[in-house]
Amino acid sequence: MSRTALRICPLCEATCGLTLTVDGTRVTGARGDRDDVFSKGFICPKGASFGAADSDPDRLRTPLVRRDGELREATWEEAFDAVAAGLRPVVERYGPHAVGVVLGNPNVHTMAGALYPPVLLAGLRTHSLFTASTLDQMPKHVSSGLLYGDANAIPVPDLDRTDHLLLIGANPLESNGSLCTAPDFPGKLKALKARGGTLTVIDPRLTRTARLADRHVAIRPGADALLLAAMAHVLFEEKLVDLGDLTPHVQGLDELAASVRDFTPEAAAEACDVEADTIRALARELAAAPTAAVYGRIGSCTVPHGTLASWLVDVLNILTGNLDRPGGALFPLSATDRPPRPAGPGRGFALGRWHSRVRRHPEAKGELPISALAEEIDTATDEGSPIRAVIAVAANPVLSAPDGDRLDKALGTLDFMVSVDPYLNETSRHAHVVLPPPPPSQAPHFDFAFNTLAVRNQVRYTRAAVPLQPGRMAETEILARLVLAATGMHGADPAAVDDLVIDQTLGKAVTDPHSPVHGRDPRELADRLTGESGPERRLDMMLRLGPYGDGFGARPDGIGLQKLLAHPHGIDLGPLRPRLPQPLKTVSGKVELLPGPIADDLPRLRQALDDRADGLVLVGRRHLRSNNSWLHNVPALTGGSNRCTLHIHPEDAERFGLVDGAQVRVKGAGGAVTAPVEVTEGIRRGVVSLPHGWGHDRPGTRMSHAALDPGVNVNQLLDGSLLDPLSGNAVLNGVPVELAALAPVDRTMP
Repeated sequence: MSRTALRICPLCEATCGLTLTVDGTRVTGARGDRDDVFSKGFICPKGASFGAADSDPDRLRTPLVRRDGELREATWEEAFDAVAAGLRPVVERYGPHAVGVVLGNPNVHTMAGALYPPVLLAGLRTHSLFTASTLDQMPKHVSSGLLYGDANAIPVPDLDRTDHLLLIGANPLESNGSLCTAPDFPGKLKALKARGGTLTVIDPRLTRTARLADRHVAIRPGADALLLAAMAHVLFEEKLVDLGDLTPHVQGLDELAASVRDFTPEAAAEACDVEADTIRALARELAAAPTAAVYGRIGSCTVPHGTLASWLVDVLNILTGNLDRPGGALFPLSATDRPPRPAGPGRGFALGRWHSRVRRHPEAKGELPISALAEEIDTATDEGSPIRAVIAVAANPVLSAPDGDRLDKALGTLDFMVSVDPYLNETSRHAHVVLPPPPPSQAPHFDFAFNTLAVRNQVRYTRAAVPLQPGRMAETEILARLVLAATGMHGADPAAVDDLVIDQTLGKAVTDPHSPVHGRDPRELADRLTGESGPERRLDMMLRLGPYGDGFGARPDGIGLQKLLAHPHGIDLGPLRPRLPQPLKTVSGKVELLPGPIADDLPRLRQALDDRADGLVLVGRRHLRSNNSWLHNVPALTGGSNRCTLHIHPEDAERFGLVDGAQVRVKGAGGAVTAPVEVTEGIRRGVVSLPHGWGHDRPGTRMSHAALDPGVNVNQLLDGSLLDPLSGNAVLNGVPVELAALAPVDRTMP
């Protein structure tokens, strides 16, 4: 018998509310939830295909354990026995840093992925942490940490109220937004234009977003920071700087002015391939708008000066007085954030507290560059042990990180590897144990990370739409048991992990004079928690201690789990509001405009003023029906324009003797791939584009549909040596490549 159930979509950052149609235990349909307080019925092709992704026949149903060299089905007990037997000897023999933890992007899309990896890392005490953040967003975390003292204090554009939006390296009509959680991003951009606002897009490709823009600037890839620095120069030169209400909260304005003095539009024009007059117009338009916001994303992060570009995005918002004001860029306040504390100096943000063994890369936000994972496994040095075991949670770095061939080989040399993954994919095929989480319909959902980046404050929670099927194990329990197995507590009740976190959190809260439960008995508070499971009790605790919470009775009209469950479509908490200086955690207690690491990196940017690109460079691209390497096994989301082709401008195609559909060999520093050509006016001359996440052709995987049209792995063109030095982020865009047609084109043929 058919029924409906609500579910927040976990397939991208937009976090849209869905209404699922469920027949028995199978999701047979998905539509937008019109009553959802945030998404209001919006849905994209990924959300519409929720049922197909959920019921993919290639999803693993039971754990796999390697026996006699082969992965074979096993019981959960056998699997966790193998995990404990494989991990603990490595820790005891080589130390905790010999265990590498690799966290993939899907972790932030699940409740379990937010709650348990921090406990795992605290228990292991390893410095060998690698995540997808150093493939896309670490520059923004580092720049925010240096500016505001908190790597997670990321302002987002106030899309619903701004008069002028400048996007650089962002294509939200395809990505649905990134580090900016906004259901119906396309509708918000169209509404901006309908109310008389202006949209400017800076991108080397004429993307769907760029086609909607009032002004499209086809910048040379990798020159983002130069253009933004030149815009800042114009603001100072033409006396257009106006901090407004920000003035008492900012330090270093004069030093910043001096630091951008060399970046004149004329000096930057050739390196950016953007006319000086256009650069000046961009700065003047930004300053003249009643309200404005600059927003940069992956295209401006995954370049040699990614942290400087991310810093300059916020600098421009600050110099025009648009940071922390309606219509500008504001700091969201999530329902599970810590409650606001009195403003004042904080501990600040530090880089390089430890380094990788081989190339001495500094840590950033507790992470090492994922580009260095292979060498940390396969290279011996005099300092410490190589990584001998890997715990991979929802991660496929063989496809997502540079030089997957080297990493592929390195993973095969490990003493032990465990993967938490629903698929036997290019990475998990190397594991000694694979622990498969259930499909998303059988899991609850709460967006811990994305609510801190949402363009409107709101809170929503959905329980599992389908009961957990026999033989399955909840992802929360899988990760709790993994914590126990990895930290020498194998066999303990997994509920002990949640109880430990609850006891520690409440113990700290009652001693905090700014907490709503200061001075109370933590045991009494724990007894008042509600929920059907340990994860729900933790959610209840976080909500009640949070900025909108009931404070365990101190604020009767506040939020807790029970109130949230009574509002199945969510609770609207209102538009974003100015919050400074409260979010600042810098040592000065102010926005530090020119932090030391930024100032030290600016000479490298000055040198780039003299760069002159001669050959072809490569950029990536996104597609609305894709999300990295996740969804290529879902037939409804592949085919059509979602193909792994090399985009090239007609003039470049003519120069290399290429036509639509021809096969071309693309060579980079890390290797070569062969892909079909797609000739298009939608990319600037001198630039070619391949999408990310393809290359499903390795043996030993079980992704049957993806293997039918595997595409090629664009990251194999990279050797992993190109990194943004401040953040350790991989340089994925603007990298030099060479092309060679595989067969000459006979132009005499009709």
